[in-house]
Amino acid sequence: MTSKDILKITFTLVVIYLVGGSILSALYAKTSPIIFRNNELAKQEALQKLIGGATFEKLGDWTIHEKKAEYYVAKIDNEIVGYVIQSFGKGYSSYINVLIAVDRDLKIKKIHILSHAETPGLGDEIETEAFKGQFVGKKLENIKLVKTETTEFIQAVTGVTISSRAVTDDAVKKGLEFLTKTLKEEANGGAR
Repeated sequence: MTSKDILKITFTLVVIYLVGGSILSALYAKTSPIIFRNNELAKQEALQKLIGGATFEKLGDWTIHEKKAEYYVAKIDNEIVGYVIQSFGKGYSSYINVLIAVDRDLKIKKIHILSHAETPGLGDEIETEAFKGQFVGKKLENIKLVKTETTEFIQAVTGVTISSRAVTDDAVKKGLEFLTKTLKEEANGGAR
């Protein structure tokens, strides 16, 4: 192989990479706003499922695992009925995007898994009502994952401990800790 052949192959590969990169960036530029809009619509639908009939006012943003999350106050007829906080947990295969709805006393009303990429048939057990239903009525002090049968805490899904822990101890617990601290600071004059 001569140096001319090597230059020819190198030039061909550079052209292929440049064309491929241009196509991918154009595709990303075209689809990114659509994906963002669809994710926002999914979040709005989930908010209504969490506290039906409420209007939601964004209170602010917070960061968990270097991901931007939001928190809201939920009102019906201008009266506060609860709060919703978005949180993320680091699962086995992905970050798990969770919405947590609480009442005015910060007792969990419902949780909703917005997105994840956990193993189908195993890690996605976190989406079942049997798992999510355990959170209903719990306060911060009861958000603890255990591997034994319990009604006081949250029971891990057998074989799905990492994903269960990501939702329970990472997303829900840290989200409630942040919300509790933030609401207490706002009630005490807004000092952070």
